[in-house]
Amino acid sequence: MNPLRATRKTARKFLRTGLQQELSKHGFLSKSCCVMSTSSSDLELHSDPASGPEVTIPAHSQVVICGGGIVGSSVAFHLAKRGWTDVTVLEQGSLACGTTWHAAGLIGRFRYSVTDMEMMNYSKQLYEQLTNEGHGTGWKQCGSVSVARTKDRLVEFKRREALAKTIGMEVHLIGPSDIKKMCPLLNTEDLVGGVWVPDDGVVTAQDVAMTLAKLSKEKGVKMFEKVSVDKVVTKKGMVREVVTSAGTIKCDFFVNCAGQWARAVGKKTVPKAVKAPLHSCEHFYLITKPMEGVDPMMPVIRDFDGYSYFREWSGGILAGGFEPNAKPCFHKGIPDKFEFQLLPDDWDHFQILLDHMLHRLPSLETAEVRQMINGPESFTPDSKMLLGKSPKISNYFIAAGMNSGGIVGAGAAGKHIAEWIIDGEPSLNLWPYDVRRFVRLHNNKKFLRDRVPEAVVNHYALKYPREEYKTGRKLRCSPLHTRLEVAGAVFGETMAYERAIYFNNPDDDSYGKESRPMWSWSKPCWFEPVQEEYWACKERVCLMDMSSFAKFEVRSRGDEATAYLQYLCSNNIASEVGTIVHTGMQNKQGGFENDCTVARLDQNHYFIICPATQQTRAIAWLEKHLPGNGSVQVTDATSMFSGINIIGPHAQQLLADVSDFPTNKSDFRPMTCHLIDVGHASSVRAMRLTHTGEDGFILYIPSEYALHVYDTLMVAGKDYGVRNAGYYALRHLRMENFFAFWGLDLSDKITPLECGRGFRTKIDEQDDFIGKEALLQQRREGVGQRFTQLILDDFDVHHDLWPWGGEPVYRNDKYVGQTTTCGYGFTLEKMVCLGFIGERDPNGKLMTQKNINDWVMDKSARYEVDIAGVRFPAKPGIYTPKTTVQTLDPVFIPAPNRG
Repeated sequence: MNPLRATRKTARKFLRTGLQQELSKHGFLSKSCCVMSTSSSDLELHSDPASGPEVTIPAHSQVVICGGGIVGSSVAFHLAKRGWTDVTVLEQGSLACGTTWHAAGLIGRFRYSVTDMEMMNYSKQLYEQLTNEGHGTGWKQCGSVSVARTKDRLVEFKRREALAKTIGMEVHLIGPSDIKKMCPLLNTEDLVGGVWVPDDGVVTAQDVAMTLAKLSKEKGVKMFEKVSVDKVVTKKGMVREVVTSAGTIKCDFFVNCAGQWARAVGKKTVPKAVKAPLHSCEHFYLITKPMEGVDPMMPVIRDFDGYSYFREWSGGILAGGFEPNAKPCFHKGIPDKFEFQLLPDDWDHFQILLDHMLHRLPSLETAEVRQMINGPESFTPDSKMLLGKSPKISNYFIAAGMNSGGIVGAGAAGKHIAEWIIDGEPSLNLWPYDVRRFVRLHNNKKFLRDRVPEAVVNHYALKYPREEYKTGRKLRCSPLHTRLEVAGAVFGETMAYERAIYFNNPDDDSYGKESRPMWSWSKPCWFEPVQEEYWACKERVCLMDMSSFAKFEVRSRGDEATAYLQYLCSNNIASEVGTIVHTGMQNKQGGFENDCTVARLDQNHYFIICPATQQTRAIAWLEKHLPGNGSVQVTDATSMFSGINIIGPHAQQLLADVSDFPTNKSDFRPMTCHLIDVGHASSVRAMRLTHTGEDGFILYIPSEYALHVYDTLMVAGKDYGVRNAGYYALRHLRMENFFAFWGLDLSDKITPLECGRGFRTKIDEQDDFIGKEALLQQRREGVGQRFTQLILDDFDVHHDLWPWGGEPVYRNDKYVGQTTTCGYGFTLEKMVCLGFIGERDPNGKLMTQKNINDWVMDKSARYEVDIAGVRFPAKPGIYTPKTTVQTLDPVFIPAPNRG
């Protein structure tokens, strides 16, 4: 009987105890469903299962790491490599007893972004180096082949290939016949192509973890097994001591590397728990006995469209995957002493993976199964790693939530956490993985249970640009949500906040959809609706719900709030009451920690608005720098106020019709704020700005009045052709008007001088502010890159593949940078790309230039943007295009030759 076609009950009969001998070759022993390491004894660890509480732990350690898996060992290794050897690793069980021991060990670097690729590339290089130095890691450079069943998947591969080339990664697009030659066992009849990455490979996960642990120990790191963390005690926003089963350790830094236990460890922080949003899910793979025709150097195969992967394993095949409808586990807690353990097999659930595996590798039909491995892995709400510093506890770091990529991600995770601790920041922009990208509700256990199955399948599912998660929705909703829903809003979500991205005609199901799918690499189904909203903003008037923006109040009795914000803000906010200032908050290196709008409501009262994605990050930065005497109070007011953006040439008259406050530009000047009544609602904070470059107002309304104000505006606006507009219209307006947006264009690695905002800093004034010295130095020495608008020529918006951000930019055939955000400019009638470009040395490092504007705008330079392997000519610009200047408020237009 074929075990792979058998029922669950029958299939179990084919499980062979031979797995014990097979796994022992790789440093494992099998006992029932538990596989245990035998190599930890070589480390002379401080552990004694029989007398764990009697273990003598140090009274103080510079860094305490909770978790002895591959991530914890990597953090310890990289700290020790930098000379920080006063490090203590605490493992509640045995080293690598969690998810590390049953990892498949795939080292694949062909990722979705350059940052992803650089991180995985570092891990690969580290493991290869350790192998070359004589350490046993099981590293085998067998390469990898990713196959595509559809043209859209191949487009995704081409986009990734274009990025990989910019960092020197060897990647080859290949056809079905090439795939067949490389992997004769594969069925290639339904494939349209694939990608060959020759330098990828595999490792034995536990061997890598033990190697890192051993090398750390040799440098002086102390490692304790059978010692659990009972409590992490904080005081004044700092970890002071760690209470363990073997005593108490005082420390300067604490790192939570507890894997699937990380959320529970976060809850052990007192008096306030640390949030580590992750949840365990079951992850399946099977191992066969040796099979005929399996080459020891068989590449790792990834069939993303079939949710599955394959690698050679001791003459047989290890085959696993990331299935739809994955199974969350341990919702009520992980069992005690869950060491080297597996979960029960589930052949019925595995069936969808099995069907795809048999289709792609038909010889599995006659293979004999050694064992199904069902090991728990932890996943985050967005399938990305959880790295960085806790927003509430300044010396508490997290490196967890590896999303079944702990082996390939651990090397880089350890390196960058070590940098974060020692240098104060990582060398890469790690915002996509930063723990501050979440809000409190993301740590809700029921939310996590429902979300992580989608996070699992999204590992391999084809993700189109701007595609949204479907689970965990309608959690944070504006008071206007139901009204907008009835009006035909299509909602996206950011920081769990629902916001209208565009509007369909609710009376016409086909409006804006035609035969095009919801998500696409090409012209999207929402093109026509957004186009109509765009022109309504330019020619009439639109209402846009901006409630999702993060909002903060800063107050003091005296002038402390002003002094506090003057030190945080790089622009001068000490202006007259009622004035609005757009400013950055820079870090010591001059990068943007925050990009915000500050309104001075009173002498000692400020209102700060910033993008929704900054809510957790912004409040953490504000609280971090509060005076110790309590003289300044900061409040998160995001939920207290709804926001309605009134955009367009009729905005002034519309607001005048519903309010008794004069709205002409002489009485209500751009970048000013007034407290007004709208309809019957009072205490509405009205600001003359729109974040788009068009004239208009944003009303920040006490949330209980939001529906009344919206209805009042819609009724009064009928004569002006008022309509709703979504965030996509705002995005297209601001891109065409050359406005940078934090999190998409700006980051903590980008300075005002690099993005053309030097004119918005008080760099020439006497006032000190965080990052001023770095900016002064940068102005003296020059900058390495410049924010640039690239307008594509010879681009057919209706038929060509669109740029979506992350496309390589070439200048005279040399790589100079990437796009950040892209969209169609309806006024320019051209595709518009924003991004950073700069000259690079042979190693790819940016070269500083004092006259970078001249370099960018050199008339002899020829620019191209690579979209999935096709290069489109582009015209650069560093100022707002003249065709859109007439619509801009003067305050928004950068002065030439400044910044």
